Amino acid sequence: MRHHVSRGVVLSLLVLGGCSSPDAPVAPTPPATTWMDRPTAGPNPALELDRARHERLALRMARALRDPDFRTAVFRSVASSPFTERKVHLQGLLDGNGGAERRRVARITNEPEESVKADLDQDGPIELYLPVAEHRLRWKGGTDLLVATAERDGESPVGFDLMGNRVTLNERTPPRTPVLMVNRAEVNFAAGPRASPCLFNCGGGPGGGGAPAGQGLFLTQSSLVDTFESWFKGNPELEVHVLGQVGTSSSMTTLQCAGESAGGPYSFNQDDKTWSGNVLLFSQTQLDQYSQQHPGQNLRVFVVEDDDTPCQIKIDSTRVSNLLGQLQLVYGNLTGGKDSTSLGIKIFKKATMILRLFSSVASFFKTNDDPVGNAVEDAVVAGAFFPGANWVVKGENAATNGALKLEMR
Repeated sequence: MRHHVSRGVVLSLLVLGGCSSPDAPVAPTPPATTWMDRPTAGPNPALELDRARHERLALRMARALRDPDFRTAVFRSVASSPFTERKVHLQGLLDGNGGAERRRVARITNEPEESVKADLDQDGPIELYLPVAEHRLRWKGGTDLLVATAERDGESPVGFDLMGNRVTLNERTPPRTPVLMVNRAEVNFAAGPRASPCLFNCGGGPGGGGAPAGQGLFLTQSSLVDTFESWFKGNPELEVHVLGQVGTSSSMTTLQCAGESAGGPYSFNQDDKTWSGNVLLFSQTQLDQYSQQHPGQNLRVFVVEDDDTPCQIKIDSTRVSNLLGQLQLVYGNLTGGKDSTSLGIKIFKKATMILRLFSSVASFFKTNDDPVGNAVEDAVVAGAFFPGANWVVKGENAATNGALKLEMR
C-alpha cells in the first residue's frame, strides 16, 4: 500500500538524508483520484468538430453494417489486418477499390456520397477496430455489434446499434456486445505495420542505438498502479522517454523512446500494470554523445501513455511543466539522472535536473497523451519503497504512479 506523507515530513526526511527502510516495504496503490478523474482541458473547438465528424461516421458505419455484404467486407478487413489489435484505416477501407465501399455506405444510409467523403477528407486518419480482445475473438461478422466513438480517455463513448439507435456506453466497463470503435488513429498506417524510430545519434542502422544492445541504460522491471488507458482505446501504449536539453535552451525534448513501436533493442510492450524483461532506454554511445554535446546537463526518464503518434509526446507543455514543478517543490532538483561509476560498477544515479519546459512537437493538441510520471531515484523519494525497483514514477500532484528498475550495463 502506498503511504501518503506530508510535504513537511518528506522535506525533513530529505534534509536528514533518510529513505525508506528495506525492512518495511511499501507497495503501491492507486491514488484516491485516478487518472480517469482528472479534469480535462477547456473547450476545444477543433476537438468538438472532430467529435461531431466521428459520431456521424460511427452512425453511418452502424447503419451500413446492417448490409450483409458490407458487414462481410468489414469483418474480412479487420480479421486480416496486419496492424496491432487488427486495426483498419477507415479512409483506406472506404476509399479503396475506386471508392466502391464509400458509395455503398452512402447508398445504404441514403446520404449523398459527397457528405461521406467530406467527413473522411476533412479529418485526420481514422481507425476502425474492436478494442476489447474478447470481442475480437467472439465477433464473427454477425449483427451482434455496436459502433462507437470517443475523443478522450475517461469519457463515456457514444455508441449506435445497427438500427442507428444511440446508446451511451460505460467509460469504465465494456458491454457484453462487441464494440467496433471509430476513433482518431493511434497507428501510423502510412508507415506500415511497424515503425522503427531512432531519435538521437543512434547510428548502427534504424533503431540500432549505435552500440551493442548490452551497453547502456536498461529497463528491466516496470510496476504501475494503472494502465492509464480506457477499455475503448484498446491496449495501452506505454512508453519510456529519455528527455534531455534542446541545444543550449532551457527546454527538453525526447532523445530516445522505448515502447511497442520503437524498434530494435528499444522495443518492449507493456499491456498490463507490471512488466519485466530487458529493454534498452539509451545506449552508451548516446550517453557519451549527449554528455559531450550538453556538458553539465543530465537526463529525465519520463513515462507516458501515448494516445497518438508513437514515440512523440503530445501533451500540453504547461501540464508537463506543472508536473515537474510540483516534484521540484517536494524533492528539489534531484529529479534527473546520469550514468556514473561506483567501485568499478556502472550505475545510473540521481542527478540535478532544472529543465522543466517541454519542447512540444505541436502547438495544438487533439490528443490526450497521459503523463504517467517522471522517474525519481528511490533514495530521494522518502516514504515509498518498491521491492525490486530502484526508481519511483511520480506523476501529477506528486502522486506515486509506479516504479521502475533501471540498470547500467
